[in-house]
Amino acid sequence: MHSPLASINEYPGAQAQRPKLGISLATTQEEIREAQRLRYRVFNETFQSSELINAEALNADEFDDYCDHLLVRDTSTSAVVGTYRLMGPAAAQRMGRHYSENEFDLSGLHALRPRMVEAGHACVHPEYRSGSVIMMLLASTVDYMARANCDHLMCCAGVSLSDGGHNAAAVYRGLKSEQWAPVDYRVTPHTPFPTDQYESGHVPHIPTLLKGYLRSGAWVCGAPAWDKEFNSADFFMVLPLSKLGSRYARHYLKT
Repeated sequence: MHSPLASINEYPGAQAQRPKLGISLATTQEEIREAQRLRYRVFNETFQSSELINAEALNADEFDDYCDHLLVRDTSTSAVVGTYRLMGPAAAQRMGRHYSENEFDLSGLHALRPRMVEAGHACVHPEYRSGSVIMMLLASTVDYMARANCDHLMCCAGVSLSDGGHNAAAVYRGLKSEQWAPVDYRVTPHTPFPTDQYESGHVPHIPTLLKGYLRSGAWVCGAPAWDKEFNSADFFMVLPLSKLGSRYARHYLKT
């Protein structure tokens, strides 16, 4: 069952924006389908993978029934323009695993599981990519974590391989030392993306979601996984809430 997150029904920062945006948790199956329809459109446009195409025009999997789904709406049209799904510790225990375990060995993070929320399948409608939707989703995720008594966020950020993989390799090479996780947080991809097979010199273009995580203080926890279904290189990341930069902590936590 999906219950509303009362304190984030309307995001204060959106009031000065045009169009006006509101955010809530999905409470019905139809609202979840709205998220799945947006994911289908955005993921197909972004990753250009034939494996994502289906007759229902929905991006759906077995994890959807175990997760909470954040929805950002344009309040003038009620259209869902952004979405993010969240899995808390209790839901992960019922499911038996995290989504990220499809791609990574997370055994080294076992001690964190009772205090960790997994976030994923973030997407924003192409006409609403000014940055405000992503900020709303991340801010509401922090609020969700506080309510669940969790202090670590784990997530994956995908870099499209539609250019043959050159940008993904350049993003990996361009990471700074402080953006790498300590050894205790490292994970191993089941199918690594072969970054060493690409020549250097390509100027990296960091996708908005990955950039937002890095700016918030998230760590990259190892080499990216090769996700052949989504045609992407996926970077596994962990963000301890204690590591939120002061600028972002003031925004997310309203301190």
